[in-house]
Amino acid sequence: MLFGSIVSSPRDVLSPTQALELANAYLEHASKANDPYIALILCHDTEVSLSQAARGSKRFDLQGLHEDIASSYVSLGRLLHNRGRRSEAQACYRKAEKLRYEEREKKNRLHI
Repeated sequence: MLFGSIVSSPRDVLSPTQALELANAYLEHASKANDPYIALILCHDTEVSLSQAARGSKRFDLQGLHEDIASSYVSLGRLLHNRGRRSEAQACYRKAEKLRYEEREKKNRLHI
């Protein structure tokens, strides 16, 4: 996402589930933040944590986690949209759809 000069801390030590939990905590605080800059930082941290969770879930083949991550991307997209960040919101929606598509493809391959 394009969040300007906001830099986030590394999350490589977290499991995909932990990264998702952290993302949802950031998302909850972002939705309650009155200061738009603080909300944007929290949205950025949400996106970084979701990306980490998604990478980890693919690496360890944690298929059930994909839907939860996709749902969090949709929630982040709604929050960004409501805060006037429409292009970032669209990027979140696309990431959610990609995760859901990949999950459907995996299920289809297993049934063949």
